[in-house]
Amino acid sequence: MIYIDETEPDEDEVETSFEARNISVKQNKDVKEEYSLLQELGRGKFGTVYKCKEKVTGRVLAAKFITTNRADDRKDVEREVEIMRILQHPRLLQLYDAYDDGKKQMCLVLELIEGGELFERVIDDDFVLTEKACSIFMRQICEGVEYMHSQNILHLDMKPENVLCVTKTGNRIKLIDFGFARKYEPNKKMQVLFGTPEFVAPEVVNFERISYGTDMWSVGVICYVLLSGLSPFMGDSDLETMANVTKADYDFEDESFEQISDEAKNFISKLLLKERTDRMTASDCLKHPWLRVGSMTPSIYTNMNKRPFQKDKKKDETHLDKTKLKRFVIRRRWQKAVNAFLALKRMGAVISL
Repeated sequence: MIYIDETEPDEDEVETSFEARNISVKQNKDVKEEYSLLQELGRGKFGTVYKCKEKVTGRVLAAKFITTNRADDRKDVEREVEIMRILQHPRLLQLYDAYDDGKKQMCLVLELIEGGELFERVIDDDFVLTEKACSIFMRQICEGVEYMHSQNILHLDMKPENVLCVTKTGNRIKLIDFGFARKYEPNKKMQVLFGTPEFVAPEVVNFERISYGTDMWSVGVICYVLLSGLSPFMGDSDLETMANVTKADYDFEDESFEQISDEAKNFISKLLLKERTDRMTASDCLKHPWLRVGSMTPSIYTNMNKRPFQKDKKKDETHLDKTKLKRFVIRRRWQKAVNAFLALKRMGAVISL
């Protein structure tokens, strides 16, 4: 059985950190001149990812090929490169190189993350999921988001599929996929109309001004799902889901939350607030008692009704029932497969079933 123990450093912590690199897109150059392509790792609506090896250093990385049939496609990739150049942090996927072949394709060479999706890992029968383990993972997510926001970058596509484990056995995670990320200027009104319905904030659905709080709503939804296996705003269709999001109406009435501490529920409740400016910031989250792992003193926090409560160590160590979380992951896996199929069909690929 695999337990998470935050007092023991995992093998990732002694690795040499991914060095900072000043990346610019190499124009009219083929990535295959400098990298050998190995096996395919995956494909989706934006392109295909391969494992690759740098010929000079022998370093193993990931090559993400993106089709750029339109000028706007190329601009989107260039924006992603520019944002990833800024986001050099151990909780965030790192960019290593970038190429534009001058035709219809661009390639991003990225740090290789081999641990798989966090949610896929924790539903494994050998993994012991506890509330403490959830808080350790959520703390790392908030560390990554805090750094992004400190650089005035909004992720805008925070969802379980974009949280990966660094290795198959370690405890550390990284946030990935900055294709929807945007540079945020607080003095300018920014609105977007993209994202995943289950995880987007009310202001996205309503096409209203977004801000740092937009990412924090998504962090709250991820936490709710990780602890319970339930999607708080999921409806029978995308339209129904988005209608539920705009109401910001959810509860902790399901039996899944009976074994969850008041601190954890309080953490979620301070993120899933309809008004974006009322939500905790990523820095606030890191100060919340539920994320203060390894503290030598009992955590005491005052909830919204001004009644102090103490951290429940017994609940911290209780094994969470993963039945509903497994169903959630299977449903998301199926949705991703359908989206990939439709993307390939749009690209005119020949698929044999």
